[in-house]
Amino acid sequence: MRRVLPPLTGLAMLAALVLVFLLVPTEADMGIVQRIFYFHVSSAWVAFLGFFLVAGASAVYLWNGAPTADRLAYAGAEVGVVFCTLVLVTGPIWARPIWGVWWTWDPRLTMTVVLWAIYSSYLMLRAFGGGDAAIARYAAVLGIVGVLDIPLIVVSVRLLRGIHPAVITRTQGGTGLADPWMRAGLLVSALALILLAAWLVDLRVRGAQLEDEVAALRREMDARRGEVA
Repeated sequence: MRRVLPPLTGLAMLAALVLVFLLVPTEADMGIVQRIFYFHVSSAWVAFLGFFLVAGASAVYLWNGAPTADRLAYAGAEVGVVFCTLVLVTGPIWARPIWGVWWTWDPRLTMTVVLWAIYSSYLMLRAFGGGDAAIARYAAVLGIVGVLDIPLIVVSVRLLRGIHPAVITRTQGGTGLADPWMRAGLLVSALALILLAAWLVDLRVRGAQLEDEVAALRREMDARRGEVA
């Protein structure tokens, strides 16, 4: 699977670019800037998947203390924050010509910033907490609690008054993506970013495992030096 992911990701990204920039029609009201939607929404989905991965792996780690689960949670948080950052960057680029402002404290936008802050705090806790097992458990709890913000983000468009549109599903039913090429562009873009995220998570997990093995070897060498001395 590790050998298959890179070429699959490359092909999916190429297909997404062809669809979004060559085949998908230009949206009638928003114009060409709407094309960022396909990567903006897909990045949000991938960020959510990354944070759900953090919550699930953290729950397993708290249950049995498996180092593999801890590494998976850490990697999921790193990748999730990267894609959540992309959401917060692409959103204002799209909003500026449509809303006339780079940023507004819309409920969905505000809760997305809160989600980014929660998992950025998770990463800071892991980075500055060292290899302490207690820090890993505290971070695991934060990773589980933080995911509760995602359902609020999803339903905020319907339940709270704001200007962020519900493009995928509308209150009156149906979808804002009437053209089949638009739906295809969104699905292929989402698939491409999901594959990219899976590849990045795999790389980070493997890197963390190597770091743990190197640290174990150093401890073993230090112990042997102490015995010799």
